[in-house]
Amino acid sequence: MKVISVNVGERKVLNYKGKIVETGIFKFPVNHPIFLGKEDVENDAVIDRKYHGGIEQAVYGYSQSHYAFWKELYPNLDWNYGMLGENLTISNLEETEILVGNTYKLGEALLEVTKPRTPCFKLGIRFGTQEILKQFWNSTKSGIYFKVLQTGNVKVGDELILVNQSENSPTIAEVYDSKKDN
Repeated sequence: MKVISVNVGERKVLNYKGKIVETGIFKFPVNHPIFLGKEDVENDAVIDRKYHGGIEQAVYGYSQSHYAFWKELYPNLDWNYGMLGENLTISNLEETEILVGNTYKLGEALLEVTKPRTPCFKLGIRFGTQEILKQFWNSTKSGIYFKVLQTGNVKVGDELILVNQSENSPTIAEVYDSKKDN
C-alpha cells in the first residue's frame, strides 16, 4: 500500500439549492509532502468538524483501486485524485481487510485506523448528483479515517507499513456495513 497522491483543498462557498454551503471536499493533488497534524492535515480546509477533522478523523485515506468503479459510473467527470475528499490516495487500501485499531507507519507519521467515512450531501455536490450517496452506501468503498499518533510529513511513494495488528476488531467494511442498518 503506497501513497499515490497527497491531496488538500481550500474552503469553497457555493450556492446549493438556494442555500449558501461551505465545503472542503474539493481536494486536489499537490506536488509536495503534506503534514499530518493531530486533528487535521495542515493547509487543508476542514469545514464541519463534527464529521471531519478532530482526533478520530484527522486524515482520510481512499483506495486508488476504487477509482475505476466510480469512473465507470461517472465517465463525464473531470477526474483527479482527491475526488472523494481524501487526503491520501493509497494503492490497494482495502476496507474488507483493514481492522479498526491497526497501527501503520506512513512517512514520518504514525497512524491508527479509527472508522469508515459516512457520505454526506457534499459528496453529491462534488459529483453533481446526490445519487452518489446511495451508491457509496451500497458499496464497501468507504475509505478510512485515521488518528495521528505521531505527526509528520507524508509524500507520494511513502508506504503504509503495518506496525501493530489489532486483535479481535472488526474490519472497516464490517463497521461501515453495520452503520447502514442505523
